[in-house]
Amino acid sequence: MRPAKVLHKAEIAKCPGVGGGVLPEMVGSARAGWWRVPGDVVIGYRRMVSLKWQLCAGGCTFAPMKAVKLDILAIAVHPDDVELGCSGTLLMEKQNGKKTGVVDLTRGELGTRGTPELRAEEAARAATILGLDVRENLGMADGFFRNDEAHQRRLIRAIRKYRPEIVLANALDDRHPDHGRAGHLITESCFLSGLRKVATEDEEGRLQEHWRPKYVFHFIQDRYAHPTFVYDITPVFEAKLQSIRAYSSQFFSTEYSENEPQTYISTPEFLNAIIGRHQMFGKMIGVPYAEGFITEKVIGVRDFDSFVQMDT
Repeated sequence: MRPAKVLHKAEIAKCPGVGGGVLPEMVGSARAGWWRVPGDVVIGYRRMVSLKWQLCAGGCTFAPMKAVKLDILAIAVHPDDVELGCSGTLLMEKQNGKKTGVVDLTRGELGTRGTPELRAEEAARAATILGLDVRENLGMADGFFRNDEAHQRRLIRAIRKYRPEIVLANALDDRHPDHGRAGHLITESCFLSGLRKVATEDEEGRLQEHWRPKYVFHFIQDRYAHPTFVYDITPVFEAKLQSIRAYSSQFFSTEYSENEPQTYISTPEFLNAIIGRHQMFGKMIGVPYAEGFITEKVIGVRDFDSFVQMDT
């Protein structure tokens, strides 16, 4: 077993018996690696995973939660892509009783503002706002990952681990080249994950069963694309904005005081544009706010009552 690193002080402070605080059921580690809490209790996984805290006489420890089958899995290249593109849909599906999760491909380490460690903390805060059942980071290289066999196999392991019915994914073409490359990586990995002769193993070295999500829906990012369908997120729109604002290093925030340059996404105008885009998608179906998606697969319908039926 690799030597354990010291648990991030911000998380230790929340630990009953250490900092006296109350810890939420699900948190994410602030750095990639193995972790240790006081008492030499080591927990696993080399990536940010959902962790369940366990109380014991000697204080608190935490251990990886058992992999859970998800209904909806959002996969995106950067922490904050999901929040911008499809967090409203995740919130709505959570209200509908579905199990939801996020897999981030990279730590966003090439971002102009913030650090990978801070981005991980922001992602954990956003995960709490979204009520996710799991959030995992695969630690691929920001900017330099490729849509090749090695990266596909890493992603296939995660798809087979969570066995989602529906995957929400990056756009297939966008301003940031990582987005389009990730969109194609996700689409191809979802298909290959369904081939039983593509062999992968889980973290404990056991062969995984093949699994193919029924649908892959690509959320619309910076470049406008006409959606195949839009999802009414009006009831949860304020919570979506809260999840975006959890990334105070990336988007406009009066609370972020680091002396770093402004970027394309850190101005107030960028957030205003995000709001306007969702209003535009909502107007298409006669509701205040909606998120847009594109699908390459024809959607099957069994019940017209599922449609938003507004006079437009």
